[in-house]
Amino acid sequence: MRKWFLPLLAVLLAGCVRPQTQCVNPLTYTDIPDNDVIRVGEDYYMVSTTMYFCPGAPVMQSRDLVHWRIVDYIYDYLEDDDIYNLRDGANAYGKGQWATTLRYENGRFWALFIANDQRKTYVYSTPRIGEKWTRTVIDRPFHDASLLFEDGRVYVVWGNGEIRITELEPDLTGVREGGVDQVLFTCPREGYGLRAEGAHVYHIGDWYYVLVIDWPSGGPRTETCWRSRELLGTYEPRTVLQGEFDGRRDGVAQGAIVQTQHGDWYAVMFQDHGAVGRIPTLQPVTWTDGWPVLGAEGVPVKEFLVNLPPDGKDYVWASDEFSSDKLALVWQWNHKPLDGCWSLTERPGWLRLTTGQLATGLPDARNTLTQRTFGPKCTSEVLLDGSGLKPGDFAGLSAFQSCRGDIGLRRTDTGLELYAIHETPQRGEDRRMVRRTRELLCLPAEAAKVYLRIRYDFDEDRAWFAYSWDGSAWTELEDALQMRYTLDYFTGYRSALYCYATRELGGHADFDWFRQE
Repeated sequence: MRKWFLPLLAVLLAGCVRPQTQCVNPLTYTDIPDNDVIRVGEDYYMVSTTMYFCPGAPVMQSRDLVHWRIVDYIYDYLEDDDIYNLRDGANAYGKGQWATTLRYENGRFWALFIANDQRKTYVYSTPRIGEKWTRTVIDRPFHDASLLFEDGRVYVVWGNGEIRITELEPDLTGVREGGVDQVLFTCPREGYGLRAEGAHVYHIGDWYYVLVIDWPSGGPRTETCWRSRELLGTYEPRTVLQGEFDGRRDGVAQGAIVQTQHGDWYAVMFQDHGAVGRIPTLQPVTWTDGWPVLGAEGVPVKEFLVNLPPDGKDYVWASDEFSSDKLALVWQWNHKPLDGCWSLTERPGWLRLTTGQLATGLPDARNTLTQRTFGPKCTSEVLLDGSGLKPGDFAGLSAFQSCRGDIGLRRTDTGLELYAIHETPQRGEDRRMVRRTRELLCLPAEAAKVYLRIRYDFDEDRAWFAYSWDGSAWTELEDALQMRYTLDYFTGYRSALYCYATRELGGHADFDWFRQE
């Protein structure tokens, strides 16, 4: 009997063991902050903050919680105003779309977020990811909000320090007249720098839970859970994740928890990680005395196995040969693009950027195309053809944030020049912020085509700029850009392709490819 029983037992046990996916944090090592995560069937969906970039509010999909792919954006642009058209000095830097909450209810996906430049709340919905989202605007800002659908009623939990709850109309078209609108709980002031924001609300079992991020004075960013048996009852707090991670004092906090189809729980929490941005991590969740405990007994973990089978690769950044007639989903424009001033078909196999609005510099230039950088090290390369530039035009590759570096071609009255600059914001004598530009390189262009490269090192938060006339012999500039994550832009560094005019319109630049390694 033993001869046939043991092999049969082995087969039965093997059938009970589910495939697992190796998770090594951070998940993507790129700027994906303020995430919310839900599960619909076997699919997991995550949204993130991209502020002023358009299209905005990326939707990412995964089946293993480790590998994420951009599959949609919630909107093309928020408003067709001076802010998003970069007119008259207006812009949405550091503002725009913040901290989207994502839910699936009554056969629809619902997304709600504040736009800080508009001081309004936007609600979008769609029956299926990939189809058009419809929107409603609520003339009231709900900071770092989270949706809760409860017995036919809809609530939004939001705030900073003082966490509030406000009832919406059942169709989310506005605030419900006479509905709930009150303080839910208040974080203590003493001993905290950042107090209770980034709320995520859940009704699990007999408890209502609100997860928030705190920053205790002298300590790392911390995830705190508040719970109550009644929605409008008395909430008690407990620290559920706290500790240094990956050699940095920046804590891991703010994000969502989600239950798999097999009953396991996980959390996606981000870490402020310097110039690369705010990077996501996946943390296991265990339940102790009715509390969700994240990581390993409340401490962030670097590596573990997820009880889901591996599913594909990441697609939040990518190289691009510009061989399609559609722009890849990994790209976002800086603010609203001029749709008639870019093309993938005018010169097949090339991206053409045509000037359509005068600019004083790259920060107010239209049609700057951006893509995330990633750590710990990466390079971005392009082949630029500047033969279509007009006098006063600039085109090239940028390490894009407030402390910025550009390398490219510019046309003067005497011809094409190869140039490189560093530009940083500084406080002037009148204490107003001004931009200081330092030129690193200026020489006559040997040809209209030039290869450009930026080499990023996010261990040191430095970037080096290089050029080549033949694609093989490179000259790298010795003076590296000291990258800084600054709150006036509030996003991690991106590689940006640009072409802008300072004198006359109609010039263009062509990019043959963009390659990330």
